[in-house]
Amino acid sequence: MFPSKVFSPNGLKKSLMIVFAAALLHPLAAATPARSPNDRQAHSCSWRHNAKHVLAFGDSYTYIQGTYGYPGYSFIGSYLPNDFAYTPEQLLESRISQNYTSQSAGGPNWVEFLTGCAVKKGQHSPLDCDVQLWDFAFAGANTDETLLPLHHLYTVPLVNQTYQFLRYGDAALRKHAGLKPSMSLMAIWIGINDINDAYSLGKASREFFVSNIKTMLNKSVLPLVKAGYKDFVFLNLPPLDRRPSNNGKPRSGVGKDLVDIWNHELEKLVKSFGRKHRGVDAAVFNANRLLNKVLDNPKSYGISNTANFCEARLQWPQVIDDPAQFDCQPVSEYFWFDSGHIGTKAHKAVAQGLDRFLCERF
Repeated sequence: MFPSKVFSPNGLKKSLMIVFAAALLHPLAAATPARSPNDRQAHSCSWRHNAKHVLAFGDSYTYIQGTYGYPGYSFIGSYLPNDFAYTPEQLLESRISQNYTSQSAGGPNWVEFLTGCAVKKGQHSPLDCDVQLWDFAFAGANTDETLLPLHHLYTVPLVNQTYQFLRYGDAALRKHAGLKPSMSLMAIWIGINDINDAYSLGKASREFFVSNIKTMLNKSVLPLVKAGYKDFVFLNLPPLDRRPSNNGKPRSGVGKDLVDIWNHELEKLVKSFGRKHRGVDAAVFNANRLLNKVLDNPKSYGISNTANFCEARLQWPQVIDDPAQFDCQPVSEYFWFDSGHIGTKAHKAVAQGLDRFLCERF
């Protein structure tokens, strides 16, 4: 585990796992525009000196496209019977594709900005990055199919993403990519599809959210702890209540009340999990607060539109070359890439805020 500057009940540590889901354990420093990836090296702090690998899990907010991945959904594999297992060679040969369509944001996402890995256009091997990024998130994922139905037959839920990594990826990366739990950062951002689907199915309640979060901790995080990974940072739910569909209209989906309940319950459960398991240091980054600040002060982040999104965003590359022909602003200037996903500049702000949080805490 990494040495902690703020809180480390178990002494000096050298690893960090990031689990992005939903709650707040630590005040967030004032939000400022995200630094470019190149600025990352200039700002010294212990987590960046110690973290050699970032492994990510979650949903479309975190997924990146890989050459061995399911098109539009993953870096490697899917939930289909012949696509769930992968060989060490396939994992090591998969390349991160970086272009307008290879994430859910119209450009690099938070985990790419955080690591500085695969930010430029083209195909990139995680092995070539200063901080290796191995991303097992799957777009459309919920936490567990026993709680909520799969979006598609090929959708890999969170608990199966972590199982898939431990079964097929962990040993391969330790042997061939220098992976060490003590020098690794694990990242999970989950809960967005869970809360949306629970609302749509009439299941949204404090009790259901508690069950969902406990399932995440027991079936995804605990197996990672048993495999040697000890430090976790959770990211809470973004401001789903401020999506374009709710802009100046009667509520048409998940509101602030439900988001706050999820975030509050995750805070309590993460604290309890950290106390219960010896050697585990659990922290939560408040993405909700940061993104609300971006929405309130968009110009500081190079964003000019927070009210809606470009309806022609999928007309690529024409919408990039000449957005005006579609009555759009430059797509990168929108906070929202579509009705439910934040754009690349909002992702960059998340990465900058998270980087600052990690520097302060670890």
